[in-house]
Amino acid sequence: MIFRRDEYRYNYRIHHARKFTDKIRTAPKYRAYIKNIMPLSNHNVPADTMPQYATRKAEYFAGVRAELPLLLGLFPFGMVYGVLALAAGLPVWAIIFMSAIFLAGSGQLIFVQLFGVATPYSIIATTASIVNLRHLLYSASVAPYLDHLPRRWKMLLSFLLTDEAYAAAVPRFRDGPATPHRHWFLLGTGTTLWVGWFTSSITGILIGHAVPASWSLDFSVALTFIALLVMSLQRKSEIIAALAAAGAALMLQSLPYKLWILAAALIGIAVGVFCRRLEIRR
Repeated sequence: MIFRRDEYRYNYRIHHARKFTDKIRTAPKYRAYIKNIMPLSNHNVPADTMPQYATRKAEYFAGVRAELPLLLGLFPFGMVYGVLALAAGLPVWAIIFMSAIFLAGSGQLIFVQLFGVATPYSIIATTASIVNLRHLLYSASVAPYLDHLPRRWKMLLSFLLTDEAYAAAVPRFRDGPATPHRHWFLLGTGTTLWVGWFTSSITGILIGHAVPASWSLDFSVALTFIALLVMSLQRKSEIIAALAAAGAALMLQSLPYKLWILAAALIGIAVGVFCRRLEIRR
């Protein structure tokens, strides 16, 4: 009797738990949450688009094609780095080594500029590290899509996760189908970026002195980041976040060690999250 009574209580609780779960899943707020907050689900992806990224090869070369247009702005950027590094007195092997291993465009530019004016090494390392803190935001953004991968894959993709590679891969992760090989897309964008940056740096070393100063190749840096920003803006909340970050960057220029970059990024993120929550509630 005791056993049958306990069995009845257990079945009663399971029955009501299932009813409660079904009631929640049919609620409008829950459906809105699934649609807007959980991009990993492919519930709203048409069936005919699923084979588009079906294999490792297809994902990889789709990433390569997505990254190629960004190399137009990256190539002058790398040439500027090669020229400035030579002018700062760095040996050729060190310039090539930094491009191959560090893969941090703005961080490398800051390094050679500070190195050229005999800045203490501690200040150079601190400044370059602060500028590169934005990569923490990039990795946090793509972490939910790559959480299932083994450590060796995460280490490789974290090395290739740069500004341009991130901007090209995020739309695929956010809006594309949740296929098991989608991390190969980021591998394609990252390796294409690495080859382009390495090649452009060597080109800057070899022929950089022959480029007239009137070409203003350093302006390509700003153009590249503007192109990345425009490509990623799709929702109203994202546009508001970009405007907030731009305003904060202009007002906080007086901060030391280029801390205005990190401060503007954090302000833009906070404004974007707040506006996105308002959009979902509506």
